[in-house]
Amino acid sequence: MTLRKKSLALLLLLSSYGAGAQVAAPASKTPARRAAARPQASPAPAVAPPIVDPAEAQRIDELLTQYTADVGSRGAYGPLSKVTTEGPVRRYDKRVPGAIALVMRDGKVLYRKTFGYDDFVQQTPLRTNAIFRIASQTKAITSIGLMLLYDEGKFQLDDPISKYLPAFKNPKVLATFNEKDTTYTTVPAKSEITIRQLFTHTSGIGYPIIGSKEARAIYAKAHIPSGIGTPAGSLAKAMDALGPLPLLHQPGERFTYGLSVDVLGRLIEVLSGQPLDKYLRTRLFEPLGMKDTWFYLPADKKDRLVELYTENAAHQTTWMEPHDGMFPNYPKASGGTYFSGGAGLSSTIDDYARFLQMLLDNGRYNGRQLLKPTTVALITQNQIGNLSQGGNKFGLGFSIVTAESAAKQPGGLSEGSYEWGGIFGTTYWVDPKAKLVALIYTQKYPSGTARDLADKFKTAVYQSFAAEQSESQPAKP
Repeated sequence: MTLRKKSLALLLLLSSYGAGAQVAAPASKTPARRAAARPQASPAPAVAPPIVDPAEAQRIDELLTQYTADVGSRGAYGPLSKVTTEGPVRRYDKRVPGAIALVMRDGKVLYRKTFGYDDFVQQTPLRTNAIFRIASQTKAITSIGLMLLYDEGKFQLDDPISKYLPAFKNPKVLATFNEKDTTYTTVPAKSEITIRQLFTHTSGIGYPIIGSKEARAIYAKAHIPSGIGTPAGSLAKAMDALGPLPLLHQPGERFTYGLSVDVLGRLIEVLSGQPLDKYLRTRLFEPLGMKDTWFYLPADKKDRLVELYTENAAHQTTWMEPHDGMFPNYPKASGGTYFSGGAGLSSTIDDYARFLQMLLDNGRYNGRQLLKPTTVALITQNQIGNLSQGGNKFGLGFSIVTAESAAKQPGGLSEGSYEWGGIFGTTYWVDPKAKLVALIYTQKYPSGTARDLADKFKTAVYQSFAAEQSESQPAKP
């Protein structure tokens, strides 16, 4: 299997639950046709100048220029010098065509710039109001959306999910699995799955694509979607089909990343009596001014969706093309009906920054208290006890940085910071001790290069702030 095929494997196997539903999928566009098919871009909104001196942001500028195309940056400080490159495609080897970064402290913008291209063949510069597929960053939004109902007393964290979704009653746990014919045996679960376990990915529910071989086979046979590129079907039917399937382990015994938050999205629908998309729009997106966050984009926003890229066998950056029913432009689908609470949203970096700033401000935004401060504290605390999530802990929607992890990166994220990202190359973190919100967005899959960029971006951000803080300290007598 070529590298390109391996790279595509995770996304290309995404099944389309309820394939009989009529959903218009955007047609594949060849490079020659894309210029004609792409409408005139809307201008990006004006933004207040950052408050960090350009010299202090230079290391961030240099990093993002190094990793992106040669268009330079557009932001408060003007264009940067171009990077010397070779060839129309090879210039992006092991890099990303474009990136946007945003850093805020105390609710004020410290840094906000775009680098590189949206479409590197058509030489379309990346705009500050570009819309990105945020994939698993959807999880935090769905989790917070559900906690709004927690504040209203609609459920308790340790309620069994079967109290509200009967398909999950009397769960079973996988005991044996036959790879040859995908048959399996089960044993009864020791307990029901709780809502808290769904928030924290300790329910035993896996992922159809990026999960274990057992999960991939069992979920594929039952036509369980992963939520990305699945506009047809309904969340209700998919979760009803998921409920009777075996768990990968006893509830609460391990951290297993999976469809748990999609289940929570369905719980929102049951408790609120609304489809997930309408609920999130009225309860979160409108109060926060998140006008560009959607499961399926309105017609007047589709031209702002960033192109999605992958790498071919020669490590050259190329467009991600449709394959086996999964198309990269799923946010442009007309009449999409499947609302994945775990991975389905697209958004701008500014919209998501508003959401994160609300959490940093203890649930308050623009003079309105959306979440109780005690609820925000609950969300941002360790909820998995002695279990581990890659050396960190997990709250109700994202990873929580431990003292041990913070000690391994001195001068970086503080203990108690929370962070996550999306499979297409988007990353965010919030550092309450530094009163900091930071995000960096790209659109490339697999996202190894983007993860490397995000890690270096974190270092550059804290180095810049350390320089700023040291210069602002009064001289000692």
